[in-house]
Amino acid sequence: MHVITVKFEIKPEHAEAFRAAMEENARLSLENEPGCHQFDVAFGVDDPTICFLYELYTDKAAFDVHLAMPHFKAFDTKVAPWLASKMVGAYKRSWPN
Repeated sequence: MHVITVKFEIKPEHAEAFRAAMEENARLSLENEPGCHQFDVAFGVDDPTICFLYELYTDKAAFDVHLAMPHFKAFDTKVAPWLASKMVGAYKRSWPN
């Protein structure tokens, strides 16, 4: 399985709008992408400007499909100016298989 993690730092004035856009992106990913098995969205306990994602895909090809989806492209374009930073990590899941 292909694991993606993303940590966003959101500009404070966009935190609420970002949350709504992110939750919609996650929902559409799970509903429309057979290769997307998990899409967890978490926000900082004491800081709503920090968002962490844990995404699980069948393989890298399934993640590439995600990146090409219209809903992801629209989301990515929309939120880009709302971000102070974005850090993406890619991993291969070891356990469970």
